[in-house]
Amino acid sequence: MTEPPRTAALPVSAVFADCAQLSLTPANKRPRLRADAARNRQRLLDVAAELAEAHGIANVTMEAVAVAAGVGKGTVFRRFGDRTGLMLSLLDHIEQQLQAAFLTGPPPLGPDAPPLERLRAFGPAVIRHEDAHRDLYMAVRRQNQRFEPSYQLRLTHVTLLLRQMGAPGDVELTGHTLQAFLDTMLIQHLLRTRGMPVERLEAGWCGLVDRLATQR
Repeated sequence: MTEPPRTAALPVSAVFADCAQLSLTPANKRPRLRADAARNRQRLLDVAAELAEAHGIANVTMEAVAVAAGVGKGTVFRRFGDRTGLMLSLLDHIEQQLQAAFLTGPPPLGPDAPPLERLRAFGPAVIRHEDAHRDLYMAVRRQNQRFEPSYQLRLTHVTLLLRQMGAPGDVELTGHTLQAFLDTMLIQHLLRTRGMPVERLEAGWCGLVDRLATQR
């Protein structure tokens, strides 16, 4: 891949500064694009994700993506509008990968596993996924933004699994409680500030889920 140019980058805290509200759309509700346009968009987002992983999200500029993808900068601007649009699309792209894993992926996270196993696998999957892309998710939380459709999809999934495994009480409220365990800011605080190993957080999630299962 071509080395991206050395351009001035926005700080992570400014990634979504122009957005009044972040609203990520579940995978089955996204607008359809022509096949060639969808492939081009996918290519640009893949390149942006690779640059973010290699150089940090603050260094993902429109010019860097254009150079790495081998296209003109105008192509990137036409596809995403501006850098904020690119960042939102990138986060949507990354969130869609997680959604695909728990909606249609292989077991134990996907639908071919029993509900208890799927719920046990869900927490570690979210923790590791968001930690791998923490710059993007933390930028959203620092701006006090909520990605409501994405949160609602996760909540619906967790609530359905709780209901299928016969969890007691108000499963929707329990679902919100489990979602709070996976809060991005909390997880990053425990991992980065407190220095907890990710395995401890995963074990804590599984222990919580197992206690719910034994109360049936």
